[in-house]
Amino acid sequence: MKHIVWIAALILSLPVFAQEPELVNNNKPDREEWLKDAGFGMFIHWNIDVQLGTVISHSLAGSSEAYADKYIKELPATFNPMDWNPEKIVILAKNAGMKYIVFTTKHHNGFCFWNTESTDFSITHTPYGKDLLAEFVQTCRKYGLAVGFYFSTEDFVFSYRNGIKDIKRVDHWDHTASIRDKYESYLQLQVKELMTRFGQVDMFFIDSEAYREEVKKMVWEMQPNCLITRGAILTPEQFIPGETINAAWESCMTIGTQWNYKPTNENYKSGTYLINALIEARAKGGSFLLNVGPDAWGNLNEAQQGILIELAAWNFVNGEAIRDVRPWIVSNEGDIWFARHKKENRVYAYITGIEDWKRGDRKSFLLRSIKSTGNTRISVLGQSGNVVEYMPEVDGHATFDQSSEGLTISVVRAQRIYNNHQWPNPIVVKLEHVEPAL
Repeated sequence: MKHIVWIAALILSLPVFAQEPELVNNNKPDREEWLKDAGFGMFIHWNIDVQLGTVISHSLAGSSEAYADKYIKELPATFNPMDWNPEKIVILAKNAGMKYIVFTTKHHNGFCFWNTESTDFSITHTPYGKDLLAEFVQTCRKYGLAVGFYFSTEDFVFSYRNGIKDIKRVDHWDHTASIRDKYESYLQLQVKELMTRFGQVDMFFIDSEAYREEVKKMVWEMQPNCLITRGAILTPEQFIPGETINAAWESCMTIGTQWNYKPTNENYKSGTYLINALIEARAKGGSFLLNVGPDAWGNLNEAQQGILIELAAWNFVNGEAIRDVRPWIVSNEGDIWFARHKKENRVYAYITGIEDWKRGDRKSFLLRSIKSTGNTRISVLGQSGNVVEYMPEVDGHATFDQSSEGLTISVVRAQRIYNNHQWPNPIVVKLEHVEPAL
């Protein structure tokens, strides 16, 4: 009876492939495979209203004319991120295991971070004065990270300057027939600049449904190898889907509660929470896009840097379990998540939910979806098992035992990561030459 219950539970937990919405998708298959391989990226939201710590762009929706006039005139006049050094943020991303960065070239308010000919509401008309996007692209390429552009097809300031004083998101462009032709030409110029001035753009994230199809068509015509994420594939925001999805998808999530930098009244997610989210996304076949927000001077604050460095420590130990993986026959058994290498016969078991696992302690886990073979080997990533520092009496080697109940693995947290001998983040067990239990 016990086996029948387990088989029924396993069947219920098998991947359910979500039905994709009606999205035109002309992404090249190899580019979507690249996203599945990469698995982890950085999102950067940044705008002139960071000087106020307010929500990015949206404070203009429903604002008074006095507020909008002040926003449009005064915030660019004082925006001078004099400490901006893209190398700092790119190195943080690279160390954390991120393979690409998506930068907000233009958010809904219409402020452009490149030297555009379309508007004076841009970075080159601020005290900073330089093409900040060009600096960012160059630095990404220097460190081997793929370049992604976020682009909103909304433009609050364009609408406002052209007589549409009531700024809103819902149905906004359905009531702007008087400026539609002018705006379409404006939008085409911006997309053309982004697609022709910065070399190969690896990824493009289109926010908003207005003119989305037109922009997609332009991007693919000018750069056929550009991978469009939002607008062409599933991009859940602030959550991980509840099921495994076979097609390429990407979940985007803030490091705190707000996309733009929020200097006060902010609550940051823990490093452990974000690592677990990354693991869950990879186990379910997706990529994880983690958002950070520079401050008015161009720096990431200490809290965001600290979280990224914690992610870097985890990646340094476990990075091979995040790259080039695909879903296993089940995404998880309780708090243990799984992924398999896309080519080689190995499965990774990510052991989550044990934040007080002391160094030197051995724990055993029964895995029902994996079966050993005559060539099976298991190990804990990052540690040899030969030495448990200051504990010569402790055997740190990983062992396994196959029975009719399943595969029991026994592992020791042996590696010293933190000085207090405790490390709250998941360990990863690599199981080589194993088979599905079904």
